[in-house]
Amino acid sequence: MNYQDLIQNMMPHTFHIPVLGLGYSIDTPIKVAKYGISSVASIVDDELIERMRVHYARQRGEHDEPITRSEHDYRSRRITGYLDLMHRIVTEEFEALKSQPFGEGNDIDRYFSLLPPGSDLKIRYEAMLEMPAGDGRDAEAAFLRAQMVAGSIDVNIMSKVDKMNTDADGNMLDDTFTDALAALRGFALSQLSSSIVLSAGMNPHLYSYLEAFTDFFPDAEGNFRKKVILKVSDYRSALIQAKFLAKKGIWVSEFRIESGLNCGGHAFATEGNLLGPVLEEFKSRRDEMLTELLALYEPALASRSITLAHAPRMRISVQGGIGTAAENAFLLEHYGIEATGWGSPFLLVPEVTNVDKATLNELANADSDAYYVSDSSPLGVLFNNFRNSSAEKQRLERIAKGRPGSPCNKRFLVSNTEFTAEPICTASRQYQQLKIKQLQAIEPRPEDLQMQIDAITQKLCLCEGLSTAALIKNELIKPRENKAVAICPGPNLAFFSGTYSLDEMVGHIYGKIDLLSKNLRPNMFINELNLYVDYLKKDVERHATALSDKKAKYFAKFRANLLEGINYYKKLIPEITNQTVAYRQEMMVQLEAIEGRLS
Repeated sequence: MNYQDLIQNMMPHTFHIPVLGLGYSIDTPIKVAKYGISSVASIVDDELIERMRVHYARQRGEHDEPITRSEHDYRSRRITGYLDLMHRIVTEEFEALKSQPFGEGNDIDRYFSLLPPGSDLKIRYEAMLEMPAGDGRDAEAAFLRAQMVAGSIDVNIMSKVDKMNTDADGNMLDDTFTDALAALRGFALSQLSSSIVLSAGMNPHLYSYLEAFTDFFPDAEGNFRKKVILKVSDYRSALIQAKFLAKKGIWVSEFRIESGLNCGGHAFATEGNLLGPVLEEFKSRRDEMLTELLALYEPALASRSITLAHAPRMRISVQGGIGTAAENAFLLEHYGIEATGWGSPFLLVPEVTNVDKATLNELANADSDAYYVSDSSPLGVLFNNFRNSSAEKQRLERIAKGRPGSPCNKRFLVSNTEFTAEPICTASRQYQQLKIKQLQAIEPRPEDLQMQIDAITQKLCLCEGLSTAALIKNELIKPRENKAVAICPGPNLAFFSGTYSLDEMVGHIYGKIDLLSKNLRPNMFINELNLYVDYLKKDVERHATALSDKKAKYFAKFRANLLEGINYYKKLIPEITNQTVAYRQEMMVQLEAIEGRLS
């Protein structure tokens, strides 16, 4: 399937906006779905969700009585309430948009102007505008309205963010009230017909809970009211997770492949599995995967007396580090995928995401040194951080004052029981002070004591930091609340400077304009490869003085995968025909330089 075929069959758009932190895309669907653009909102932070629900309900004059923590199943009910509210807003605004007259610069014209340049609907729309008034034009206008589709309101759960909870009296609740399961229930009971994106690895408990909701099973026509998307970084893990679900009668409607390091948010370095080779494996084994999964899925449905009307679709999309229209088009056409994800660049689009003015100004003017992969996350997973964020500045100020760590209010990431019976967060002031005191008591003191302390105090409160900007921008921040903002853009954002409108960013994605015309930028595959080599170099340096056999084998495997990836890219370069000869030659030079670093 070539690119033109894709944009004819994958209307209305061939890109989506992935989840952006806890708060940056919390209401993005309200802002873009009416234009046919799909996006993903996090449903991890029910405190933020409830405040946004009340905020939008008051704007609309709807019932806005808060759902308090003392109420039964409050987390799930908050999420359902907010998702239903978003559904109503998008439905109403989309229907209003569809009823507008054409050719007067209304939102209905904006809907069609944002479509890919080669789409059939856009071509027919432009032709319709040139038609004289009369029945012919009216009939064509009616056809166009009937073909319009709103973007999907999708949601994201980080599978491993799944702590146990207690009731108002402090009694431990059963495991259906854990954070992840309650969030899933909130989505499952909502009016949405959309997808849940499961990320950060497999949680068997959560995955099994999908079976409790009929919306995840096909109806008599083979359609799903709610779909499952897995965010993955390699073929093997994708197949393992999908097989687990297929055996339970749950179909994975989309594999959302994400670069291990060249992405926003949490990063998963894998063993040096580069995006290009991963995409190639999905491309070459796609039919094999479909056959293998159907062999498990069909009997599972039969055991539930569900007859499969037809084989369900299995989409593949990719995100992480895409920066130009040429890269976007190449991914769609060469790998035969259905969509691409553009995340971090939309942080520079104020009408789409929630970035406060101060942080937006820092992002718009930052250079590449401001973006780095850190150990800041309490989850113990690599985290793409931004040096110029106010949360980072606050973290360093607290260390300088001898009070490292943060107050722990939301407690979504509590996990450590080293010093306490009840889990606490490694970014909390309580944990960091206890751990530092323990280290300082060791006699004789370790030579690397300060390095160990720095590793402890590097942890950052993400529960509040990643939602604060949404509160500030929507004027919901309370006087005594922490106003420090944490943000987690991918390193690719360094190549964008300034702020943009939705029309400009979408125009850039589709090649209508070039927002990077003044910035020299290596190919996305080269950028990712450099990130992996830098990561390997730092990891080797950290273990140089005490290298175990297991770690040595890991490094050898990591390096071998990178070299294999370089050889793959050398063969791929001649096929990147939508770039100039000089561009391809420069890619080869860069690959050879990286190969030299690995040698």
